[in-house]
Amino acid sequence: MSGSYASDGARLAFQETGTGTPVVFLHPTPLDSDYWRPAMAELAGVRAIAPDFRGHGASELGALLPVGGFDRVPDAPVLTVAQLAADVLALLDYLRLDQAFFAGCSIGGYVLLELWRRAPERMRGLAFVCSKPQPDGETALAKRVLTISAARSEGTGKLFDGMAQNLVGASTRERHPEIVAQVRKRMTLTVEAEVAVQAGLATRPDSLPTVPSINAPLLAIAGGEDSAIAPAEMEAFRAAPGGCESHVLPCAGHFAAFEQPSKVASLLAAWLRGNGA
Repeated sequence: MSGSYASDGARLAFQETGTGTPVVFLHPTPLDSDYWRPAMAELAGVRAIAPDFRGHGASELGALLPVGGFDRVPDAPVLTVAQLAADVLALLDYLRLDQAFFAGCSIGGYVLLELWRRAPERMRGLAFVCSKPQPDGETALAKRVLTISAARSEGTGKLFDGMAQNLVGASTRERHPEIVAQVRKRMTLTVEAEVAVQAGLATRPDSLPTVPSINAPLLAIAGGEDSAIAPAEMEAFRAAPGGCESHVLPCAGHFAAFEQPSKVASLLAAWLRGNGA
């Protein structure tokens, strides 16, 4: 089933399927909640809840985005991870969920870290897929500026074509080229939303100091062919007090859960069972 709820002046969408232990799935950008659909279909005994972040999929962007937070592009609106986390908490309240497990890919993982800072009591466990606690370095910040400029001058078409090719793993592109087209189809952000997202990613906080405070179970799944986040960067999650169960999928790229949904679902299912789900 699908539904919608209100948060900070925007109408936001979500998908919900199955019954059992609540697990909230947070997607990467510029995709939407459909990213998690194949993996969710493989999970039994789970109440899977997958929102569309604001500006993505069927969710509105909203009109109250701050401007000026990204000093390298001072006129850019900024969709902060703080705003995205507030939207997720609003969804939990709407669904009357006191606690849930969470899984996040890329920006979805950055939002998980913000959620932990804001409401750790609501998180039974955190699973990170192709995400990391480190902030943007100089190279990434420079790339954000170029991406914003390209979106504003040329639109998102060519930009998203390149993302679909570069972020899907090389093995997936060779063996299942149709996945590139499927991924590209879900990239529907407007120019304004893409600019706001890029500015938000650039200004996200350094979460390395947050990791040692996470005493809930952690799972980290990296893509061996991920061109955006190296498996070595995800080793930082091992600083959590209880350690972190880690896996590398050698032939997966940045969109690992869409490229290899059965494998990711299997790892998630075992981790959930091992932690009382």
